[in-house]
Amino acid sequence: MNQESSPSDHTDGQDSLLLLKTLQSLWTKKEMNKQLKEETRRGFAALEDPLAGLLDMLESSSDWKGKGHSLGYYITNELQLWIKEHPAVQESGLRLKKLQTRVFRILAQSQVNLLDPLISIFQLHTADQNSLLGHVSHVYHKGKYKEAAILSIKLKLQLDLDVEKMCTPLLLQEKTNLVEAYVAEYPDLQRKLLQTLDMWCEPSFNTTDISRQYQGLRPNKLNHKMLSKLVFRLLEQYNLDPALCPNVINQRHLGSLKYLFYKRFVEKTMTQENWADHVQNTVGENRWLQEQLIQLLVSYCDLNTAARWALRYSLPEKTLPYGVANELQKLKAQERVEDAESRVGDYEKDKKEGYYQLPIPRENIHFLQTWEGMLRWREKVLRPGQVVGVDMEWRPSFGVVGRPRVSVLQIAIEEQVFLLDLLQLLKPDEMEELSHFVQTLFSEPTIIKLGYGMSGDLHSLAATCSAFKEMDKHVQGIVDLLAVDKQLQKCWRKSSLQVDVLSQEKGCGDRGFRQPERGLSLLVQHVLGKPLDKTEQLSNWEKRPLREEQILYAASDAYCLLEVYKKLCEDPSGFGLCSDFTESLVGKPTTKSRAKKQLNQQEMPSPSEQQAKVIGMEALSPPPSISPKEFSVVCDNMLQGLGRHLRCLGVDVRMLENDDNHRKAAEIARQEGRVILTSGLPYQTLQSQVGEGRCFSVDCSEKAKEQALQVLKHFNVQVSLADVFSRCQVGLFLSELAALLELCTADTIVVLRLHILWSCFEFAGFPPGLGKGFTKECVFWNVLISFRNIGEQVRIAQMHMKSVSLWFRIFF
Repeated sequence: MNQESSPSDHTDGQDSLLLLKTLQSLWTKKEMNKQLKEETRRGFAALEDPLAGLLDMLESSSDWKGKGHSLGYYITNELQLWIKEHPAVQESGLRLKKLQTRVFRILAQSQVNLLDPLISIFQLHTADQNSLLGHVSHVYHKGKYKEAAILSIKLKLQLDLDVEKMCTPLLLQEKTNLVEAYVAEYPDLQRKLLQTLDMWCEPSFNTTDISRQYQGLRPNKLNHKMLSKLVFRLLEQYNLDPALCPNVINQRHLGSLKYLFYKRFVEKTMTQENWADHVQNTVGENRWLQEQLIQLLVSYCDLNTAARWALRYSLPEKTLPYGVANELQKLKAQERVEDAESRVGDYEKDKKEGYYQLPIPRENIHFLQTWEGMLRWREKVLRPGQVVGVDMEWRPSFGVVGRPRVSVLQIAIEEQVFLLDLLQLLKPDEMEELSHFVQTLFSEPTIIKLGYGMSGDLHSLAATCSAFKEMDKHVQGIVDLLAVDKQLQKCWRKSSLQVDVLSQEKGCGDRGFRQPERGLSLLVQHVLGKPLDKTEQLSNWEKRPLREEQILYAASDAYCLLEVYKKLCEDPSGFGLCSDFTESLVGKPTTKSRAKKQLNQQEMPSPSEQQAKVIGMEALSPPPSISPKEFSVVCDNMLQGLGRHLRCLGVDVRMLENDDNHRKAAEIARQEGRVILTSGLPYQTLQSQVGEGRCFSVDCSEKAKEQALQVLKHFNVQVSLADVFSRCQVGLFLSELAALLELCTADTIVVLRLHILWSCFEFAGFPPGLGKGFTKECVFWNVLISFRNIGEQVRIAQMHMKSVSLWFRIFF
């Protein structure tokens, strides 16, 4: 009891304790009904000072300190409701200040659910600001960082506290949700938080040094990659200028540079001009990135090439590697200044004869930049009953979050291809006519529109111009060849056609390190015999004028859809398709409303939505069932638990390491034909780097087991008993063990099983590699299930008494 209490307070305190005992009796008997409620309210009315009585009861009990529903919480909540009905009991003045001083001690120990009612009952928002800040500081210095942050949020004290000081221990404990709540209503604090995070992203910065300053914190798991992801998410969430975080932006651009070097010099899938254009746009005027570019050029090219780029950017010789500086001096002395791109990557021009060729003359490809030019062809494109190929191109984002904006819309009809320059046609004076034309084309049911992953294209088109936002609800007459491709691939997996495709691949334009075909290119190769040349796929489609190679690439991407569709229609049975497959596919996209599920403050597709995104898939629903052996995935590095579950079920799984970049998942998926399993923001980036339906966003709020069930259901993977552990060495070992046990006699089986059991548990004599990836409990349990009966298990336990406790703890 408070020493300053008056005699009446002591009497009131005794009454409150009697009330507490009465309520405890009812609570213990689980009589949480009308009687408990009535007794509580009758007790409040009988107390001279109900507010002081509440504090007496809370100070005399401790159940409210634990988690879950407690009597202390029940009494506090009931008093809050009772006060609303009896406002006259509210305290004020000196009396209220004394009660507020007492309640501070309780707040330091209470659970979150008690804070709001206590703050309301004791009017803590009116308390002295210095007292509140002092109390929060007291809680903070006791090492209760989470509690201090929550209390400051409830009392709206954030602006009076140091955001870096308050949020640092929360970040080290990976309580990012609480950090976001702390700065949610304060833009200035949001900027300060991001500046702090960006400082942590300096290459030389070590978060472990910070964690040592805070008592009771475990070693943190934060690394530069996790911090970078958090910064980009918050930048978009708070709509702040990325220039606020130069360290993170530089690292992201450096990652883009490394990716460009990989595409150009390892895969060799980018032209020199295309590559040089992207490099210049990525580096810009950033001196640090220019220096990093020189380092990469030294690694991938030669000193002369690096020196030419150094000359282009006027880099000081003292910042250059020794060999580059010498080469730069030679260039200046000889006055042979050439464009850097004229010498970078002196490779033989790619051979085109091994690729799909447009069967129409060049003059039948029309690049249209004005509505007057488009008006000439409008009626021909909108002619009812014809088949039209549709594709779209946009500038690659290289990791920038957000939906890309379409730069070129390709429309192919028989003998003609039209490339619509949306950068010009979507200007205010042209927008109305173009939007009406595009909406008419996509909503006309008698015109069959062919696409590959059309759903993704339509979403990008909607993000490009507000006039197209609702267009997907009115689209009709769509045939998405991605759905056909999935059917075909299932057929080819079961036939010798796959061997023929592989043999064709060897003869197609040798370019050194040839990447396996994927997506539309693979479908074109299957149906027409040659793949698409994708060297211009990552072009800068916003740069004008477009190069001739870009124009031919864009036209081929749209026109090949017509030829593939025609070939499949001529002989569907020859490709393993139903004779009426075209009729079943022609329709409109699924109009099921998209649930607005928020994940990291960004709308992410649910599993059902991802299924519905494939236009025309309702004709193929449910997707054909496959076995785990036919299903191969690559798991992002935050889904390793999911990967282990799927591998135990027989799925072919590759998992990224903790320090791997998300882009590696896309590279593996393209090279090995795997489906990407990811979650959160990386989904937005990865889905644009693989074919439609080849990237799946997992609900990160679920446990690994539920995530695995979600994936199996979405892809219709049917798991049999024989599939379980079929890809694990321990599974093979247990299968052989079971066969061996069947051959044993009754006299030897117990001893043999005991030897195996003890070897498994100690991992002594265990087959090499079997223990990797499996806990002792996992192996131990799998051996136990081979035993015949309880009596046998007990006999074995008695033979080795030192393992008895473990036996009974795990098995019984």
